[in-house]
Amino acid sequence: MAIREQKINPENDLGFGPQPVIKSQPLINKDGSVNVRRKGLAFFNTADNYHTLIKMSWGKFWLIVLSGYLFANLFFAAIYVSIGMDSLDGATGNTIYERFLDAFFFSAQTISTVGYGHISPKGVVANSVAAIESMMGLLAFALATGLLYGRFSKPSAKIVYSNNLLVSPYQESGKGLMFRISNLRRNVLIDLGIEVIFSYNEIVNGKATRRFFPLELERSNVSILTLNWTIVHPLDENSPLAEITPDELERTQASFSVLLKAFDDTFSQTVHSRTSYTYADMVWDAKFVPMFERDEDGRIVLDMSKISEFGSVVQ
Repeated sequence: MAIREQKINPENDLGFGPQPVIKSQPLINKDGSVNVRRKGLAFFNTADNYHTLIKMSWGKFWLIVLSGYLFANLFFAAIYVSIGMDSLDGATGNTIYERFLDAFFFSAQTISTVGYGHISPKGVVANSVAAIESMMGLLAFALATGLLYGRFSKPSAKIVYSNNLLVSPYQESGKGLMFRISNLRRNVLIDLGIEVIFSYNEIVNGKATRRFFPLELERSNVSILTLNWTIVHPLDENSPLAEITPDELERTQASFSVLLKAFDDTFSQTVHSRTSYTYADMVWDAKFVPMFERDEDGRIVLDMSKISEFGSVVQ
């Protein structure tokens, strides 16, 4: 593959160095995460706990919170039962199961500092355990509240990308490599800048090496993202993809990394978004279907469900 010379070092972009892509594994995943698996860390690695809890999915987050709450109450209920049910004044259970339920719900009331008063601890040991549990409950709920606030308040960009890269007609007689984006939220994003980096495997001195080249875009910045934005790389004589074929893209495990930066007017902070495309995501001789129309009042209506819709180009 003939790639024209660039002014930047083509081997160290994106921080991956010359490591080649194997088995079509993307360098950056569709969701923007880096496709690197780490090992050699301690089993109980606490260095990244906060970031893990902030970045994990809502389903996993609530599963951890509810599991921790359930485990804590089961643990303290077992302690109360082992001390003796006579240490819980007001417990009326007759069977082992009923006594454990009394201890469990007393623990739930104590750890949340609700304290209905139906059951109360009696004796130094039971009161000491209840005091420790209530203190731990206050700390645990404060931690959970902080994590919940951090997840809600964390500035982030909810950019939706088209599923495919299209090779479409561009200008009068040329072609362009295109994809489009839109803002999934109703907030205002301003000063958007986007960078698309093309990478491929090349054999250098008998060894596979990864090459990276930034692609020149028709427009790499917009002042405000109000509708959708179609990002275009012209496939002209200056493009490293001008004479490329689908077979060459597949043979060299070609991919395209997309890095977007914008200013969120709601949080007054800079936010980032990332995704990637591979040669398998490319569709040749196609063009996107328009995403917007007008209502009866003349106002523009943007149909987000059409972000990835395209049609074939008749040759």
